[in-house]
Amino acid sequence: MELSNQQHLFSIPKDVTYLNIASLSPSFKSIEEAGIQAILDKSTPHVIPVSDFFDPVIELKKLFARLINVDDSNRIATIPSVSYGMACVANNITLKPSDEIIIVDEQFPSNYYIWKKLADKYGASLKFVSQPDTDTNRGQKWNQRILETINENTALVAMGNVHWSNGTLFDLKSIREKTTQYNSLLVIDGSQSVGAFPFSVKEIQPDALICAGYKWLFGPYGCAYAYFGSYFDNGTPIEENWANRLHSENFAGLTQYQSEYKPLANRYMVGESGSFIYVKMQIAALKQIIEWSPQSIQAYCKKITKSLTNELRTLGCFIENDEDRTHHMFGVGLPEKIDIDLLKKTLKEKNIYISFRGTYLRLSCHLYNSEKDFETLLEIIKSCIKS
Repeated sequence: MELSNQQHLFSIPKDVTYLNIASLSPSFKSIEEAGIQAILDKSTPHVIPVSDFFDPVIELKKLFARLINVDDSNRIATIPSVSYGMACVANNITLKPSDEIIIVDEQFPSNYYIWKKLADKYGASLKFVSQPDTDTNRGQKWNQRILETINENTALVAMGNVHWSNGTLFDLKSIREKTTQYNSLLVIDGSQSVGAFPFSVKEIQPDALICAGYKWLFGPYGCAYAYFGSYFDNGTPIEENWANRLHSENFAGLTQYQSEYKPLANRYMVGESGSFIYVKMQIAALKQIIEWSPQSIQAYCKKITKSLTNELRTLGCFIENDEDRTHHMFGVGLPEKIDIDLLKKTLKEKNIYISFRGTYLRLSCHLYNSEKDFETLLEIIKSCIKS
């Protein structure tokens, strides 16, 4: 399905150019409506049925499972953050001093601190795979470095589907094959890809996929999702709550304490996962994303950014090869002839919102953006070339 501009579904002011969804997504109107209705319902709690503690969560998990191509929604847990999900993973891993955890260089902190702590706990090693210092086929060479680093000592590879600051695509299928060869775990942070770029658990077969919900999935800040594979089926959660136990739907029998958890990933669900407001907003968001489809979102973003990326390269900017990066989010390495301070000042004056991440100007767009947004951005960048 070829998508057209969907700005009419959002409440972004006309004088604002928002190119920063990789930091925080705007809500579209159906999410606003779902949230407002849920807030009104909370004002009259007598109208909220007991089933609302459970049924909307089940629906939400089914939607996320559909989005990432998972048959059994019991393998999905709703959680409050990526760090929570990664903590659940780490809580069920035991290492030897000879073991190694592999991560890519300059990984987002929520996918670093937990592995540093785990490695230190067991006296194991944390290995970083750095980005090659080259402007030619950088993404391909980075992937090759990752594959070459995986060996018989690798206990775990933890990384994103894409790099969070520059959009470099990682070859997860080949990485999965290499980790399988050495019986290593593969844990994916899908925060900057799932929802805007196709991802299939059936194809990649990660041991876990953890994903923030407030970026490309348009959920409220404070929601996230996790897929847990068979390695974690009988694991230990980091908290004990009533809702994750068998037969917790029977409120009258809650003090007949149950030693068994609900099946599979349900044991990792955060307490109060039935949040009446958040869940309904997330349901509205995922329904729309599924209707649009990540494939179509990616194609739209590629179309509206094509001219910009070609022009920026002629100005001496570095942008990864089109086939080795995503199009909804990508980094622009600016040459020295660009006055960065002037660029930041001008962007602010023109109400253009973009993130600077590391050495990159990170551009992130969606269906509310148009090619005109990038034409304006290009002219601003050109105006900041030092004379």
